[in-house]
Amino acid sequence: MNRPDPNSADQSANKDDDAVWLDLVARLEATPSSSTESPDPPLAEPAPGDVGPAQRGTGKAFKDFDPLGLTTPATEPAPDASAVPAPSDSPGRPLGPRDFETDDLDDVFVPEDPPSLAGTEPLIMLAWVGAVGGPVALLFTAMFWRSAPLVAIMGIVAAFVVSVVYLIMRLPQEKNEDDDGARL
Repeated sequence: MNRPDPNSADQSANKDDDAVWLDLVARLEATPSSSTESPDPPLAEPAPGDVGPAQRGTGKAFKDFDPLGLTTPATEPAPDASAVPAPSDSPGRPLGPRDFETDDLDDVFVPEDPPSLAGTEPLIMLAWVGAVGGPVALLFTAMFWRSAPLVAIMGIVAAFVVSVVYLIMRLPQEKNEDDDGARL
């Protein structure tokens, strides 16, 4: 890689780039209080085409740019004063779900225990074993028994297909039009 000689005559372009960079860094690091008061003197002369302090706009710093409003807390008062979190150490930090406390532990949902597998029909249990075990058996066959006969592989595939077809055929055929899927 060729690097320019620091003593060459073409260093004016590098100095202009440095001046633009330093000006950009100074504008990005400016705080809102320093931009409303007297601005700091420029670190270097502005480059051609540079936007001057009068043309910059509102005077807000780059770190104040927040188009989604994530760093500013909500201005509406909360309906319950106890739900408002304590002021955090960093004032611009967005509020998250762990900043609030809940005290309604009365209505905790506890699902009912699933039915025992001991009472399941043996044919349905065998079909589930074939539907889940078929792909697993093919995977283990491909990993550990590379020279498996074609009959064994076709038997595993046939058991999988028969199991899935049986489970699909056991699905209910009629549809209840009043049922929206939500059950209590």
